Amino acid sequence: MTLDDMKIDQEIAELYENLDSDVVLPDAGEPRIFAPSVADVSRRGFLLGTAGLTFTLSMAGWLTAKSGEALAASGKSPLTAWVTIGTDNSIVIMSPAAEMGQGISTALPMVFAEELDADWANVSVAQAPPIPKIFGNPGFGGGVITVASRSTNGYWDKIRLAGAQARKVLLDAVAAKWSVPVGELSTEPSMVIHKKSGRKISYGEVAAFTTMPKDLPEVGKGDLKKAADYRIIGQPVDRWDVPAKTRGAFEYGMDVQVPDMLYAAVARTPVDGATVMSVNDAKAKAVKGVTGVFKLRDAVAVVGMTVEGTQAAKALLEIEWSKGKPAGYNSAKAVPEYIARGQDLADKGLDFEKIGDAPGAIKAAAKVYKADYQSDYTYHAQMEPMNITAQVGPDGKSADLWVGTQAPGLMMFVASKILQTEVPMIRVHQKGLGGGFGRRIYPDLLAYGLILSKITKKPIKVIWTREDDVAAGKLRPMSAHHLEAGVDKDGKIVGWHHRIVAESVIGYTGPPQRLEKAKGLDTLTLEGAKTLYTMPNKSVEYLREHRNAALAAWRAIGSGYNKFVVEAFIDEIAHDQGKDPIEFRLGMLTDKRSRHVLEEVAKMADWGKKRDGRYLGLSYVDVWRTRTAGIIELSLVKTTGEVKTHNFWSAVDPGQVINPDTVVAQTESNVIYGIGQALKERITFDDGAIEQSNFHDYNVMRMADVPEIHTKVISTNNKPTGIGEIALPLMGGAISNAIFAASGVRMRHMPFTPERVLAALKA
Repeated sequence: MTLDDMKIDQEIAELYENLDSDVVLPDAGEPRIFAPSVADVSRRGFLLGTAGLTFTLSMAGWLTAKSGEALAASGKSPLTAWVTIGTDNSIVIMSPAAEMGQGISTALPMVFAEELDADWANVSVAQAPPIPKIFGNPGFGGGVITVASRSTNGYWDKIRLAGAQARKVLLDAVAAKWSVPVGELSTEPSMVIHKKSGRKISYGEVAAFTTMPKDLPEVGKGDLKKAADYRIIGQPVDRWDVPAKTRGAFEYGMDVQVPDMLYAAVARTPVDGATVMSVNDAKAKAVKGVTGVFKLRDAVAVVGMTVEGTQAAKALLEIEWSKGKPAGYNSAKAVPEYIARGQDLADKGLDFEKIGDAPGAIKAAAKVYKADYQSDYTYHAQMEPMNITAQVGPDGKSADLWVGTQAPGLMMFVASKILQTEVPMIRVHQKGLGGGFGRRIYPDLLAYGLILSKITKKPIKVIWTREDDVAAGKLRPMSAHHLEAGVDKDGKIVGWHHRIVAESVIGYTGPPQRLEKAKGLDTLTLEGAKTLYTMPNKSVEYLREHRNAALAAWRAIGSGYNKFVVEAFIDEIAHDQGKDPIEFRLGMLTDKRSRHVLEEVAKMADWGKKRDGRYLGLSYVDVWRTRTAGIIELSLVKTTGEVKTHNFWSAVDPGQVINPDTVVAQTESNVIYGIGQALKERITFDDGAIEQSNFHDYNVMRMADVPEIHTKVISTNNKPTGIGEIALPLMGGAISNAIFAASGVRMRHMPFTPERVLAALKA
């Protein structure tokens, strides 16, 4: 080894030490992790005067005087940090959330534009910089993060007030200009009106003479529009991002090109927690265009001039790995162990929900039901493989990151710890996400990019292939469920006991104190286990497993499997009691919104109608305070176990609907994703490594698999709730219940692959 090689190894080791000593991985239950502190700048610091159009705030280049000069030259007037108004009446509104296909970069600006009373035809959208003090989500304690269907819900009040505040600035400016009381002024889309004199003035004209006040005017909820006066909210609006995507012009992280950039292919350990023992890189270094091979802690990186060259060289590496944490782990063998633990009532779990005396009520019940359910690990299967482009500055203490991320604030925080610098020294250039689903919260490629850029003095683009991505997947945990319920002589559930056996997502991703603070209860793993069904005695317990699989939040988090279990077990009881599944559920629901979606979906699907060779299954869920109910229509080939879905109907109440088209699109996306996890998707481990590698052995939905999807959007006078994950949890229960209707056989292990269905039919 040369002296230079020794220096590189030492520098890599030091960077990993920085990572180990200070960095915690994300946890949606601890918002402060996503809200790194930045320099406290007064509100005046964000106001932008039109005289020189010079920004008075400069934080790591986010907003600079140069930017202000460029805007001035274009005739645009930044009104507040949220909005820029041009003298040509153009309006640019900042969108603080990450756009990953869910339409949030249209929905949030719609809310702002509504309170600004803007002409939507003149509005365009820009991605807001990740400045928590301005653009942070109150739903996450002010963090800049896009997860858990909390963007619209979390920003709802903040963005409305920001829009109303910008409108007030315009009104005050016109009142001063015309020497009239501000109370005599009103607005129409992008116009200020003085009815007494008949005068009108456009927002663009106002922007030309407005002098910003020392402080922004105070506004409160009393200044906000009434829902009856909405012009934009609730209307079907074309999404801002779709035209660029249609043209191929929308920029994802994978599209980023930086001058002098090198590419990096990373051969990562096949077993989580393993390290590099030795590497023979002679063949890899001989590949044309390869400029270096670097031994990292859990990987070997090949750096070079082309994607093709680095990937080819990676395949030639001969690496010896240490034993990883889950060495020897076989997930198939673990399933009966999970089940046995759930059945062992002497193994007391942690109480997640406890109402009354469920075990006592079950013991005294007229009839008792018991069942065991399981679900497998699942991979996110986002279409854009993971990637990041990183450039460490010459000082070694600053960096630029180009990445499609759900958590830019976390990226900045982790990068600052790796480089031992301050958060404002890190700039995140937010790019579009080719699918997030929770996977792009985690900064696991960040260390590779920063370390390689720092030691090569070049910008580095790290790209994982699909095989890399699957092998290093952060998974939804495998779970087992033991359920017991007791009914009285009238068939009403008087006792409900749900025991959940699974690893902890927060235990893997979060700081130890997070679980300690929650007394060991993982709200991500347990999400969806609580329901709105009224039962006098309920018990939900959590029994944590320690298998050391790499885990992450996965679309709908725990609701994907917990709601499957709840809805399938309720269906079992209803059928055994000879009761209609919808009527049985309605008998346990006092919440009017829940009852409404159930009643509506029954009408949509013509629930009582007999089909020739097709069968219906029902499910109801409340996720992120959104109520939704769904009915699947499917057929079953009993000779092969193949399930074919034909129609899916759903009724959804997400409170105040912002853009109904987006709600429909999101529901359709959920249905497709949810059918995949119910019928096809599964990850398995053998000897600690993931056995699947690409879409040939990790099966996802194809176009031919997708049923006709029918969605009824119900807008109600309630605060907007989540839509990004609301229909997915319907699918497991609905499909399981429909298979029973078709065959009389209960499917209790998800996914319901043809092999499993056929085995159940033959049992």
